[in-house]
Amino acid sequence: MRMNKFLTVAVFAAGAALTSINALAAEMTGAGATFPYPIYAKWAEEYKKASGNGLNYQSIGSGGGIKQIKAKTVDFGASDMPLKAEDLDAEGLTQFPAIMGGVVPVVNLDGVTPGQMKLTGQVLADIYLGKITKWNAPEIAALNPGVKLPADDITVVHRADGSGTSFLFTDFLSKTNPDFKAKVGASTAVKWPVGVGGKGNEGVAANVQRIKNAIGYVEYAYAKKNKMTHTQMKNKDGQFVQPDDETFKAAAANADWAKTPGFAVVLTDQPGKSSWPITGASFILMHKAQADAAKGKEVLKFFDWAYKNGGAMATDLDYVPMPQNVVKLVQDGWKAQIKDASGKAVW
Repeated sequence: MRMNKFLTVAVFAAGAALTSINALAAEMTGAGATFPYPIYAKWAEEYKKASGNGLNYQSIGSGGGIKQIKAKTVDFGASDMPLKAEDLDAEGLTQFPAIMGGVVPVVNLDGVTPGQMKLTGQVLADIYLGKITKWNAPEIAALNPGVKLPADDITVVHRADGSGTSFLFTDFLSKTNPDFKAKVGASTAVKWPVGVGGKGNEGVAANVQRIKNAIGYVEYAYAKKNKMTHTQMKNKDGQFVQPDDETFKAAAANADWAKTPGFAVVLTDQPGKSSWPITGASFILMHKAQADAAKGKEVLKFFDWAYKNGGAMATDLDYVPMPQNVVKLVQDGWKAQIKDASGKAVW
């Protein structure tokens, strides 16, 4: 019974094979970011109950989502790294933010409890550069008096696929560690100096759970769902904060969506005493010219429904719903930019 329900909703995690059920042929298709997968899965389930229409979403990473929407093999792509206005124009795309959330470092250390360990961007970047290799290194010990740290090697876990989660993580590390910026930089896919890769947030979470003394980074919903040990982080105002929907909201408070072309707001390392420093939005990519206007309209109806009805579900999973004034800006953009073959607005 559970499998039938899953196939009906048709939301797929990374690596899952596409079903060939004919009934799904007319349903919406999307692909991309794993960061928002938990909330998209929940929205899809509830939207199916409310409307009878399903969503087939492949959680394959932001890089894959961008490739698939450019190739027009899906109705929408999803990326946690916003595309620049010139890139959108070159591909005939428009983008809008669907949800906000946080990326958190997670560790597998005996005796360390969730939220107990403290890290800074400088130290975290040095771990990912391979400059800090032991858990009891002076740089880590100085931040964590009273925490029993093993004299063991650190196993670094990172994403193996093109990832918006990696973009947010590397963007924050680049802003807080000049050496990381120079040697690695900020992107969906970088050349990691050390570590082992995992596909999707799911793969990173699985590797950290499997490997003793590992450290990785995942979207917060994955850390909570899997009861993983997250760390505190030092923010731009010098405060150590815990990840939750309130600290994600605090980071988002300064965003100027109206004046940012393509809504390309990056929320890492935001000021504010309560701001979680690795916060980001997840974006939806669609073609401005819709070959199938009915399908394009259905995608917009889904996200309109999610904006109106999905806020409590998002909060339950520790995401941050988009503010109503931003939703208004987004829907004005739908009317102005997304057209059918005759040039008529789809929305």
